[in-house]
Amino acid sequence: MNNLSNTPLLSLKNVKTYFFQDEGTVKAVDGVTFDVYKGRTLGIVGESGCGKSVTARSILNLIEKPGKIVEGEIIYKFNYQSEKETELNIAILDSKDKDLRSIRGNEISMIFQEPMTSFSPVHTIGFQIIEAVLLHNEMNKNEAFQLGVDMLRQVGIPLPEQRMNEYPHQLSGGLRQRAMIAMALVCNPNILVADEPTTAIDVTTQAQILELIENLQFQSGMAIIFITHNLGVIAEIADEVIVMYLGRIVEKASVDDFFNNPMHPYSQALMRSIPTIDSIPKNKFPTISGAIPHPHNRPTGCTFHPRCEHFLTNICEINSPALIEVEPDHEVSCFLYEKDVEKTTYTNN
Repeated sequence: MNNLSNTPLLSLKNVKTYFFQDEGTVKAVDGVTFDVYKGRTLGIVGESGCGKSVTARSILNLIEKPGKIVEGEIIYKFNYQSEKETELNIAILDSKDKDLRSIRGNEISMIFQEPMTSFSPVHTIGFQIIEAVLLHNEMNKNEAFQLGVDMLRQVGIPLPEQRMNEYPHQLSGGLRQRAMIAMALVCNPNILVADEPTTAIDVTTQAQILELIENLQFQSGMAIIFITHNLGVIAEIADEVIVMYLGRIVEKASVDDFFNNPMHPYSQALMRSIPTIDSIPKNKFPTISGAIPHPHNRPTGCTFHPRCEHFLTNICEINSPALIEVEPDHEVSCFLYEKDVEKTTYTNN
């Protein structure tokens, strides 16, 4: 983990990504703001349905209809620290824009959650890696092939020359995931967006992949946005942590502050559900009551209040809390930390 720059390489400012359906509007991302720094890792956690993956896709403007980025800015420093450095607002670029096409897979790469649906089933692994290399680099096919072989070898795929000529269905889930990681890293991106990159991989392989990503980050100063359900992984690799719930950020802090002092009731509940060395054998772990509300039936006020053990009656169900700085570089979206709110009545769910 490196702190190579205090200037954001990527900034999301009040980004809102909605899906307009016949049944109603799904506010998948509802006002997300954060910065990404060169050489640092930002971890994003939360339950399924909290908007983590849509946030990741919004960064590359990979939102398919009926979805749309309806508000906010995604500012990327194109040609970072060069004479031609320019700031681009990815949120307003058309999918056919030459600058956006130059960024995707080159300056910003993404490891998708499910490699079987991300690879083309009718082209070999090698063809797809070579295509990405040739699109963004001045190389011939032989040089691109060798670069692909080297990258497959780096991610721990055995017989990489042979694998280059195989189709996605011929690889196991773990090898497909490694091949997806190789394709994301082959152009040496400035930012890597990793959406559950170790989900289909065993624990030993997961440790190898995380070590590989960290080594590449150390060598190149690459920024990483790491999305996962696994708080143990976040504790190991992240510099900063964002907790999302129903499309919004509820807590933002350094990794040390987050694990030593989680403040939002949702963050505290997530932490309680993690087994520790002091956990009593055969005891049930605490769970978060209820489930994430249906996206077409969002609660009023604080969206977490129906599941919260500490919600304030006549406050939390009416008003939506702002994300405020409670401690230095530690932001929380909760009325428990707002000084001007009367905290007189608590109700346990």
